[in-house]
Amino acid sequence: MTLTLLPLVCACCALLAACDNGKKAPLAQASGDAARGKLLMAQYQCGACHAIAGVPAARGVVGPSLDGYGRRSYIAGHIPNAPEALARWIVDPAALKPGTSMPAMGVSPDDARDMAAYLTELR
Repeated sequence: MTLTLLPLVCACCALLAACDNGKKAPLAQASGDAARGKLLMAQYQCGACHAIAGVPAARGVVGPSLDGYGRRSYIAGHIPNAPEALARWIVDPAALKPGTSMPAMGVSPDDARDMAAYLTELR
């Protein structure tokens, strides 16, 4: 970049920075059925490894607690948390993070969308 363009680039950056109103954008909502997802979390026995608010007997400690999951920014520490990404994670975790200790549990894509909808609601 030439030095003559530098002031213009700096001015554009300053204008873009001024557009932030300080409010966070709302998180994307999952397209699945959250009530069904809650039941599926029990059916697939996710609570054997995870503590999950509202799911009976979901008091596992092997995996991270999923309480308040809807407030998280990332899935497995590095995948941006969005409902469709979470559904893909639930179906095939190793496809998104090779070497993960979370197993694929045979969850269908439809079931995963519902489970993602439930987890996204946990605030």
